[in-house]
Amino acid sequence: MGQIVEFISNNPLLFVAFFAVLGMILYTEWARIRGSGTVLSPFAATRLVNSGDALLLDVRGAAEYKTGHVLNAMNVPVGDIDKRLHELTKFKQKDVLVYCDNGMRTSRAVARLKKEGFEQLNTLAGGLVAWEKASLPVVKQ
Repeated sequence: MGQIVEFISNNPLLFVAFFAVLGMILYTEWARIRGSGTVLSPFAATRLVNSGDALLLDVRGAAEYKTGHVLNAMNVPVGDIDKRLHELTKFKQKDVLVYCDNGMRTSRAVARLKKEGFEQLNTLAGGLVAWEKASLPVVKQ
């Protein structure tokens, strides 16, 4: 125990940096788990889309969307969800599959949609990157 105290007193900046990084990791994971909805693999997402009238919601920016997206996906950047909520409210009772490049923006979008009463929220595990790695089709404009 004495060595730990000595280490902390000799390296206070390192000690503070360690706990700052640990706090950021814990916060990121908490936010991801809290707002993730049901996480689906690319193939499970394909089954969901093919089984009914699910909404595919791409929350990346418009420029990213144009470089490639899932067929029939609606593009609503995560920063514009509040402004464009009126377009999404008709899907409150339907399955919604939310995705971005790798899943980081997805959790923010899902958390926002949960607050608005969306019930059947799903996320694409690994985002569009995982979709492409699974050799599933991507539409480019």
